[in-house]
Amino acid sequence: MADQLTASVLPFHGGPVDAPHLECLAEEGVVFDAAYCTTPLCAPSRASLLTGRLPSDLGTYDNASELSASVPTVAHHLRDRGYATCLAGKMHFIGPGQLHGFEERLTTDVYTAGLDWIPDWSLPPGERLPWYHDLATVLDAGPREATLQVDYDEEVAFRSVRKLWDLARDRARPFFLLTSFTHPHDPYEIPLRYWNRYEGRDPPPPAVPPLEEHDPHSRRLLEMCGAAEVEIPPEAAARARRGYYAAVSYVDEKVGELLDVLEETGLREDTIVVFGSDHGDMLGERGLWYKMTFFEDSARVPLVVHAPTRFAAARVAQPISLLDLLPTLVDLTGAEAERSLVPLLRGEALEPRTVACEYLGEGTRAPAVMLREGSLKYIRCPGDPDLLHDLDADPLELENLAPGHPETERLRARVERDWDMEALAAEVVASQQRRFLVSRALEHGEPAPWDYIPPDRSASRYVRGRDFWAPFSQARLPRT
Repeated sequence: MADQLTASVLPFHGGPVDAPHLECLAEEGVVFDAAYCTTPLCAPSRASLLTGRLPSDLGTYDNASELSASVPTVAHHLRDRGYATCLAGKMHFIGPGQLHGFEERLTTDVYTAGLDWIPDWSLPPGERLPWYHDLATVLDAGPREATLQVDYDEEVAFRSVRKLWDLARDRARPFFLLTSFTHPHDPYEIPLRYWNRYEGRDPPPPAVPPLEEHDPHSRRLLEMCGAAEVEIPPEAAARARRGYYAAVSYVDEKVGELLDVLEETGLREDTIVVFGSDHGDMLGERGLWYKMTFFEDSARVPLVVHAPTRFAAARVAQPISLLDLLPTLVDLTGAEAERSLVPLLRGEALEPRTVACEYLGEGTRAPAVMLREGSLKYIRCPGDPDLLHDLDADPLELENLAPGHPETERLRARVERDWDMEALAAEVVASQQRRFLVSRALEHGEPAPWDYIPPDRSASRYVRGRDFWAPFSQARLPRT
């Protein structure tokens, strides 16, 4: 997994980024051209894709919502089927439950596990919380030799590489390894050697420049980021986009390291490689940055399944959801699962599905829901005008077809049937207030952080005791 990687920048989606390892995966694998996250926000999106359930069903509304430890995840399902399950990198689990079915976790998380980023829908309009995104990361974009995110992803890559060698030494069980990098998430900072890969190559400007008139949700996001107080000159936007492209190239290099180890260990042909992201990044399109919106650059994600000995290379145009990942992975182990994408991987037809996406975090005052059916994208948020776009005719989502369109009433009725928007809004607000109380209480007395600290197993890796030679032979690959 990458973090905040929009599909449109990747070369196999027509984008300008150098990503040769991902491009090779795409050329040999099955590429989903219309894959959508379930919510364009980190923690709830990850909880959703791991469980195959929508955030509103899980109660994981925002980046300070706890995923219950008793909810089955894909790691539980695969572990139940005999798989060794291992996590390296970011998953943004909130609360004391920090494994969620993973037998082993190789790193801590890059973000807090605490109740630190609770939105407050009761705040007066315009009042900002201190942890909100602002546009400083756009203005400060540029080459940096050392950053928190580079430190983190270097550790994630190192420990994942080491784990693959360990798995190659002991093949008693099949394995599920989830390696999750924090790049290309902002800040848009990256070491010079990646930045220089784009020297003399001006990033293309946004396809949709900053708009004079925005829809209400976009206006709230701009207000939340303090956009009225900050001017983003075109050259600053170009530097931020260049930094983002360079960060994607960095992730591509890390993916290449993992693929090389699979080759060197002899695991490559037996391993299904899946690459994706939790959500995208607007990258200045329409004057918007980061995520938290249903526009394509924020909600559409890359998804590639690479298993050339099982599935022929193909492109899938049918819209699908990250909700489909859990049943697909379970199906690939030989167990039947509803909503699996395996028929599409085999080149078979599937009945068209409605893809649902929600937003329940900061920058809104009511639940927002998106439905994708065929080429139509419908957005409903109580208090806002409905939005309807035909992505075939209007891929930049500039024309709102909702007023008077024959499909608007049907799609609105479907949202009202499947979501009790009023009850959901009340529960989101009640959840925020419960968590505010717990957060305040935990600030008193002795702190007991929930952040995961991986156990140090280094003492068992090397030569100990009287048997000098056994550790050498056990670690050797190939054995002779």
